[in-house]
Amino acid sequence: MENLVSRIAENLAGRVSGPMTFRLILQPVMAAFLAIRSGLKDAREGKPAYFWAIFTDPAHRRDMLQDGWKSVGKVFILAIVLDAAYQFIALRWFYPVEAMLVAAILALIPYLLMRGPVNRIAKRRP
Repeated sequence: MENLVSRIAENLAGRVSGPMTFRLILQPVMAAFLAIRSGLKDAREGKPAYFWAIFTDPAHRRDMLQDGWKSVGKVFILAIVLDAAYQFIALRWFYPVEAMLVAAILALIPYLLMRGPVNRIAKRRP
């Protein structure tokens, strides 16, 4: 298990200086753009902040998760595909768990962190 964790940490660190580093900027920017767009739409429709509402509104949780996936799903899939390409180029192998972890870091986390605050900021503006 220790070997697995050290290999994953080493491989993740190698992505920063390896080939295809443009995706480390491009994918979070794309996720942030989609989050801003969805957050503004939520503000217009009077919906609560996204990330917080997922945990506090169980009645609408499924609908919110489907809406979020519809918005950021393509960026997440693209992140997996680009990470797979990186792995084949740099590592000569494919590690699916690492690809999912990288995709979550590059696509899902920026989306979740941006959508709610954008909604709240947009609601405060006249």
